[in-house]
Amino acid sequence: MMKFIHSLAALAAAAALLAGCSSTRIQDYANTGPQLVPSEFFNGRLCADGVVKNVSGQVTRHFSARILASWDATGIGTLDETFQFNDRPMGDYEKRIWTLVPDGEGAYLARANDVPEAGRLEFAGNSVHMNYVLHYKTADGETVKLTMDDWMHLVSNRSLMNETRMSKFGFTVGHIVLSIRQAGPADLCLPGNIANPNIERISM
Repeated sequence: MMKFIHSLAALAAAAALLAGCSSTRIQDYANTGPQLVPSEFFNGRLCADGVVKNVSGQVTRHFSARILASWDATGIGTLDETFQFNDRPMGDYEKRIWTLVPDGEGAYLARANDVPEAGRLEFAGNSVHMNYVLHYKTADGETVKLTMDDWMHLVSNRSLMNETRMSKFGFTVGHIVLSIRQAGPADLCLPGNIANPNIERISM
């Protein structure tokens, strides 16, 4: 009987822990620095490096990316992202272009070529949070819809960490972990010393 009670207590503790994780709000980071202002950090040229993990936590792919970010006079942002994955031939790039439209204080509506339904991006303190549905086109032409839960945290004025939970039908299928940094003049971001790639295929 005592063993059964201990098991119930362990399950209750695990449930409470999961509930606590799922209830994290962007405002929980409102007083955390350094301050992350999307239009300031995502401006100009940025480099990113990351890994894709399966549901067991095993790394299945890794990638590098270049982001060209700009903002117009009305406050609308464009993030032009180019990715090189390790399991694709050199120069076989994947691309995503985000449009960020202001949606009140501390928020944007975000769409991309493979995110047709706008996700709401919220930011406070040193963090950004966004939920969206990604229509990912695989190498064999199949389109897979993935729900993405995206958290970004600024760790210095030039460096940001990003973790994304990927799920389908409510079940976690993997995670993406990456770092993003503001690029210096000598940073090419993409492997192969390619400064201005000729991108012919858009699959992201």
